[in-house]
Amino acid sequence: MGPLKDIKVIEMAGIGPAPFCGMILADMGAEVISVERITAAGRGSSADIASRGKKSIAVDIRKPEGQDIIKKLVESADVLIEGFRPGVMEKNNLGPDELLNINPKLIFGRMTGWGQNGPLANAAGHDINYIALSGVLGAIGKKDTPPPPPLNLIGDFGGGGMLLALGIVSALLETKNSGKGQVIDAAMTDGSSLLMTMMYSMHQSGFWNLERQTNLLDGAAHFYDTYECIDGKYISIGSIEPQFYSLLCEIAELSEEDFGDQMKRDTWADKKKLIRDVFLTKTRDDWCSLMEGTDVCFAPVLDMSEAPNHPHNVARQTFIELEGVTQPAPAPRFDRTENEIQLPPAIAGEHSKEILETLGMNQNEVDDLLASGSVV
Repeated sequence: MGPLKDIKVIEMAGIGPAPFCGMILADMGAEVISVERITAAGRGSSADIASRGKKSIAVDIRKPEGQDIIKKLVESADVLIEGFRPGVMEKNNLGPDELLNINPKLIFGRMTGWGQNGPLANAAGHDINYIALSGVLGAIGKKDTPPPPPLNLIGDFGGGGMLLALGIVSALLETKNSGKGQVIDAAMTDGSSLLMTMMYSMHQSGFWNLERQTNLLDGAAHFYDTYECIDGKYISIGSIEPQFYSLLCEIAELSEEDFGDQMKRDTWADKKKLIRDVFLTKTRDDWCSLMEGTDVCFAPVLDMSEAPNHPHNVARQTFIELEGVTQPAPAPRFDRTENEIQLPPAIAGEHSKEILETLGMNQNEVDDLLASGSVV
C-alpha cells in the first residue's frame, strides 16, 4: 500500500486537474471518494484513467439532504478537493467555514484557473488562457508564427493538479503538528508561472530574450530541437554540453568547418539548415541504432501508440494495462511503501449504497435517500 494509506479524501468530481490530483493521491494509497453530479449517475468508462482507484457516489448537492451527506463524509475525512468556480461550494452550504467547523483538521483544496480572488477570479477560462497570462504561452513556439496551443499539461496538470497534490501533502504534514486544517488556493496562473521559474531567472539575468525562438531552449539552437527523418518520423536532440555536442558531431559526421563554435548564436540558423538535411538522410530507426543510449542526449519522438512499447518503458513498467486499457503507471516510485491502483475506474454512483452504509445509515435511511433523488 502506498505512503498515503489511511488518508481519506473527498473529491468533488469535475474534469481535468482536480480529478488528476485525486488520482495521484489514490495511486499513493489514499482512500478517495469521488462525489459525482447527480446527472452523471450511471456514466463511466474503463478508459477514464483519472477515475482509477476511487469509489463513487452520485449526490445532488443542491438539496439539503445531499449537502448533509457531504458533511457526514467530511466528519471522518482528511482532505476535500473541489474545482468549481469561487463561491459555488459556499452557495451550496459547503464552503470552508462550514466544513472546517465540522472537521477542524480538514484540508480544503481548491483548484481553479485564476485563483479564489483577483479581477478574473469568476471568469471562465481554460489552460490556454491561464498559461497565456502567466507568461508561459508567450515563450513557446516559432518567432514568425503565433504561439501554438500546447497540450494542456502546463496549466491543468503540472501547474494545476500536481501543484494541488503537493499542497495537500504539505498541509497534511503541517496538520500533524498544529492539529488544524486549512484552505489551499491552487491557481493554474500561479502554478504555471512557478514552472517558468528558470526562464524568469534567465530573463532577469540577461540570458533569455523575449523574442521566441532566439534562446538556448526554445528551438533556436541547432543542437536542441526535433528533426524529421527520411521516413517522416522524428528524433529529438539535446546536445547542450560541449562533450555531448562533440559526440553528436562525431556520430552524425558533422564537420568542424560547418559545426564548430557551438555557442555562436548568429550561426545557429545556418547550422540548423545543414543539420536538418543530415537527419533527412536516414530513418528514425537508423538514427536510433547510432545514437540511442549514447551521451548525445538523443531520443526518438514517439506517439502514444509507440511509447508504451519502447524497451526502456517496458523494462521500467512505465505503462500498465488495467481492464484492457493501457495507461501510465503510478509515479513516483517508493521502495518500501509501493504504489498500487486500488480499484478500476468506477461508474458514477457505483458505490453509493456502500458509502452511505459506512456513514452508519440503516437500510431504510439509504432507501429514503435513493427514493428522494438526493443520491443515485
